[in-house]
Amino acid sequence: MQTIIVTGSAGLIGSEASKFFHQQGFRVIGIDNNMRAYFFGDSASTEWNQQKLESGLENYVHQKADIRDYPSIEKIFSEYSSSIAGVIHTAAQPSHDWAAKEPFTDFGVNATGTLNMLEATRNYCPNAVFIFTSTNKVYGDTPNFLPFVEKETRWEIDPSHPYYEFGIDESMSVDNSKHSIFGASKAAADIMVQEYGKYFGMNTGIFRGGCLTGPAHSGAELHGFLAYLILCAVNNKPYRIFGYKGKQVRDNIHSKDLITCFWEFFKSPRQGEVYNIGGTRVANISMLEAIAMIEEISGYKLNYTILDEARSGDHIWYISDVRKFQKHYPAWELEYDMRRTVTEMIEATVSKN
Repeated sequence: MQTIIVTGSAGLIGSEASKFFHQQGFRVIGIDNNMRAYFFGDSASTEWNQQKLESGLENYVHQKADIRDYPSIEKIFSEYSSSIAGVIHTAAQPSHDWAAKEPFTDFGVNATGTLNMLEATRNYCPNAVFIFTSTNKVYGDTPNFLPFVEKETRWEIDPSHPYYEFGIDESMSVDNSKHSIFGASKAAADIMVQEYGKYFGMNTGIFRGGCLTGPAHSGAELHGFLAYLILCAVNNKPYRIFGYKGKQVRDNIHSKDLITCFWEFFKSPRQGEVYNIGGTRVANISMLEAIAMIEEISGYKLNYTILDEARSGDHIWYISDVRKFQKHYPAWELEYDMRRTVTEMIEATVSKN
């Protein structure tokens, strides 16, 4: 039986990848030590999801290893080396604000952890497909210098700009911008994954996501805006919006759409290829629009305040241009629009209460 290694396997994208590849007939080795609870508190713990995977997937094997510890990672790769067909690396420290508190931890998880996974792959299964969940934060705050127009419920890019129709493509520079500590550590990992593809000839794909979302997200104030927004609305918890009048825009890609994207790359991999990936013009929303949509769909009214100060380096508007990926993999298309995603997430949140 062929093996897929998934890091962050109990998280949003990792669990979706574990279920999908298991369904395709692979043994899945899930690596996750629940650092999300360390980052964001017990309410963000992913243990519930780990238990679902272990009880529901016959050929899922959980490893509570730390990706910063190369000997632990090497041991796993050594055991399964002859059967490893792919590595899906989703484990990360994902928060701007948290990264500034512990830069060594952030860099250790995001950059050194990624290097450890790459080296283990190169040494034990160099022909395996290596898929990395990067982030649009590698572009830093460069998107904030685009020309914007203020609308009633959102900021929008000027219609005359080339990015207006399809969003931001991969030609945007990653240099000379404020990334946040998190963005810098992810950029280091991003470039290293590219290099292992281009220098060592490995099958590596880098996916620079917008907001990755879905019902398996353990949302917290510092990460997972849509999941946490819905959590607060359903449980009548106060919510704080950081700046931009609540009109900041994000595209949101459902975890299932992202995994089918990974599957297309897995079947026909390239070496060191970079893709912007997100909800595009099909699935994007501002904070104010998300609050209104949640209330319209469910009746839950959010108690929120808008703070004057935005998070440092946070994007005013970001929509992903995914045409490069679609050109390379024309069979892939988005299935989830914004309303379908929000409805599914509300139902999942209510059922957990």
